[in-house]
Amino acid sequence: MPFDVEVVRKDFPVLSREVNGAPLVYLDSASSSHKPTPVLDAERQFVEQHYSNVHRGVHTLSQEATDAYESARSTVASFIGGAHDEVVFTKNVTESVNLVAYALGNRGDLGPGDEICVTEMEHHSNLVPWQMLAQRTGATLRWLGLTDEGRLDLSDLDAVVNERTKLFAFTQVSNLLGTENDVATLVARAKEVGALTLVDGAQAVPHQPVDVRSLDVDFYAFTGHKMLAPSGVGVLWGRDLDALPPFMGGGSMIETVQMTGSTYAPAPERFEAGTPVISQAVALAAACDYLDALGLDNIKAHENALTARLLDGIRDLRGVSVLGPDTTEMRGSAVSFVVEGVHPHDVGQSLDELGIAVRVGHHCAAPVCRRFGVPATARASSYVYNNEADIDALLEGIQRVQEFWSA
Repeated sequence: MPFDVEVVRKDFPVLSREVNGAPLVYLDSASSSHKPTPVLDAERQFVEQHYSNVHRGVHTLSQEATDAYESARSTVASFIGGAHDEVVFTKNVTESVNLVAYALGNRGDLGPGDEICVTEMEHHSNLVPWQMLAQRTGATLRWLGLTDEGRLDLSDLDAVVNERTKLFAFTQVSNLLGTENDVATLVARAKEVGALTLVDGAQAVPHQPVDVRSLDVDFYAFTGHKMLAPSGVGVLWGRDLDALPPFMGGGSMIETVQMTGSTYAPAPERFEAGTPVISQAVALAAACDYLDALGLDNIKAHENALTARLLDGIRDLRGVSVLGPDTTEMRGSAVSFVVEGVHPHDVGQSLDELGIAVRVGHHCAAPVCRRFGVPATARASSYVYNNEADIDALLEGIQRVQEFWSA
């Protein structure tokens, strides 16, 4: 079925509103996406008619809620090519990465002489937890640097990922640069040296087909609020979760409890202590169904066209530069740019006055900004509900920003 963005846009109530007297142009989906009516309806219907706590009650509503929650797990697992018991619901990618970091530390996998490898383009969520793990265990943190084009510098891959590497954690698609990494090459090197791999898929899963089996990774993390679902629900997929000790203790994650000690439930329950994110998981499953219906290949092609239009347009503007690849080859839809002579925060505020929402700052990727010698950037990120008119409005808006700040 052809992808018709104008039909898609009708599913998003927020697009009918105005901001500062202008039609909303929302280009901040890399931070958080809006929700279509079918996802809103799915969560509302569950909360209104079926909500109760899960795994704990024999009454009808509890059984219905448990069925809906576990059905959501199966849907989400299938969406990325995984199995039901390989998916843990978390709050977000940050919690997913921390879960793995603390579990590996608690298992005693790392110590002095061992190494953890990341990249210079990581979101803080896939950097700080590994820094903390290295500090706790005495392991060494190493990283791959970046080329001037905003891609990973693989010239010293074999030296950085070596026989001392216990885990290699990297993003599939950079949230700031838009760069899509060659997962196969990175995973292959990790396997050569016996290292585990963790991939941050926050900027990949919403935008393109992802199959964790084909990627051959050990852990994969993504989050709902970037893929049309509510905030507060994320996913950790793991190849062998039962091999990890629990991250948090409490209710639901136990098998037996005595005053002298406890035994733990199998995965994924052992990683979901306390009342889980029930309604959010149901909504995430509905978002997966919505994206499946649109077709992830269609979504990727649609976004590539919009990204090409934006990159071409910026190329024609004097005094505006893009950080990251300037073509759509191996690239996502997030485009970070700098307007000469105008601070990114002023760019963002000026665009907002025109009804155009972009992100400004270091995008939780401060080392990237430091690598390219800028304090921050403005970032435009398109998604399923954006059209060519949105891109043209942004390009015109950037010109108006330049005119205003040069006057």
